[in-house]
Amino acid sequence: MKKQVVLYKKLSPLLMARLHEHTDVTLIDSLDAEGLGKLRDALPRAHGLLGASLKLDAELLDLAPNLEAIASVSVGVDNYDIDYLTERRILLSNTPDVLTETTADTGFALILATARRVVELANMVRDGQWTRNIGPAHFGSDVHGKTLGIIGMGRIGEALAQRGHFGFGMPVIYHSNSPKPAVEKRFNAQYRSLNDLLQQADFICLTLPLTAETEGLIGAEEFALMRPESIFINISRGKVVHEAALVQALRSGQIRAAGLDVFEREPLNLDSPLLQLNNVVATPHMGSATHETREAMARCAVDNLLAALAGKRPENLVNIQVWKA
Repeated sequence: MKKQVVLYKKLSPLLMARLHEHTDVTLIDSLDAEGLGKLRDALPRAHGLLGASLKLDAELLDLAPNLEAIASVSVGVDNYDIDYLTERRILLSNTPDVLTETTADTGFALILATARRVVELANMVRDGQWTRNIGPAHFGSDVHGKTLGIIGMGRIGEALAQRGHFGFGMPVIYHSNSPKPAVEKRFNAQYRSLNDLLQQADFICLTLPLTAETEGLIGAEEFALMRPESIFINISRGKVVHEAALVQALRSGQIRAAGLDVFEREPLNLDSPLLQLNNVVATPHMGSATHETREAMARCAVDNLLAALAGKRPENLVNIQVWKA
């Protein structure tokens, strides 16, 4: 008898056919109130879950006594209580690697857009306000040759360093849990304490996961260490940053600009002060949002789930201790 899978993310016909071949699938079309009700009704039968962008807490998962595995279509796993899953011996997998290059592209797009004021000046043209050659009041700043500071030197951090070092001749400095000799050799990068990086970098880029240690990492004290010409980029998670402190730093000229793909609350509220600032480029958490990458992520999640339900170790297992036990 096939195992029961609850799917709360739409997949391509090819991947849907693959899931149907091996499992019985219940598809939750949307995560509105009606969809969440259907999800709760389906959980008691579920052996596997596959989806993204839904916080699966203990209260919800207690409804699924037969659950064996969750395949998240994401690299971040902050929507899951890993200790709870480990205690219940539920395998959690994610989709790293396949989104690395695409997310790094997004990060560098934000670097260029903020430095050269692309959105602001494009809107000026669209609004019919370009009536003469632009002058210093509309000038941006160069990217090539400037110091790129990366906080969190994982896969995406390395991909961002590659673009800066080889593509734009940028000196790379970084902060992470520990120095990374291979990264330093490849990109001529230099390790810095967090405070030193904030003081020295022209572009300060966050590429680290959201954890108990990183939540609220960048606040008023950290923005005070940055220079007036600094540009702040966040492609990690919104809650790594105190948003009110960021707004104040932008308003006061403490930093020059910010490029943001993530926010404390998503979608971003229409009354957010960030939307009133010309020195902010805000994008809708689009880091991995290309047709190719999203399909690759979904395919990776399906692979992970089917392996787990067949009694095999998923390639991208997060809570490895469950498998060892």
